[in-house]
Amino acid sequence: MVDFARVQKELQECSRDIERSGIKVIPKNEATLARLIGTIPGPVGTPYEGGTFQIDIALPDAYPFEPPKMQFTTKVWHPNISSQSGAICLDILKDQWSPALTLKTALLSVQALLSAPQPDDPQDAVVAQQYLKDYQTFVGTARYWTETFAKKSSLGIGEKVQKLVEMGFPEAQARSTLEAVGGDENLALEKLCSG
Repeated sequence: MVDFARVQKELQECSRDIERSGIKVIPKNEATLARLIGTIPGPVGTPYEGGTFQIDIALPDAYPFEPPKMQFTTKVWHPNISSQSGAICLDILKDQWSPALTLKTALLSVQALLSAPQPDDPQDAVVAQQYLKDYQTFVGTARYWTETFAKKSSLGIGEKVQKLVEMGFPEAQARSTLEAVGGDENLALEKLCSG
């Protein structure tokens, strides 16, 4: 059974330090602490700089004795992150996990992975090959994906609702979905399309 007291303490630790680290963890819904949403800022000096990346976190029943299951919900162009599913190839999320680690340290490690790709142990072979053989194209693609998927639009909520209405969604549904995902157009569109 998940140690919910520990999870609550970890969430409090993250919220106390959010100004300094930029790392945020919140429950996915009010019903349980076993499903969370983590948010990390793109590291400075990388193609991910300026982006805000969301990570889905599922805590297994044996947490903290088993690692959390994490995957990006924000699309990322990186050798160790699947460009299709958001799956993350990182040792501490697998066999190097320790109960001494926390959700925050795991997210800091994911953020560090954005700064230091490991193309020799890829999750996405296509991205890894591009990183190794055509680094400038890799950087350009990673930066483009960050601009497209990880940066908040400068549009106001009204303009975003209007764009979704023009795509055929009812205005009330578009507005409530946008509000539920914090104004993120891409997440709202994904949620609207998935029903």
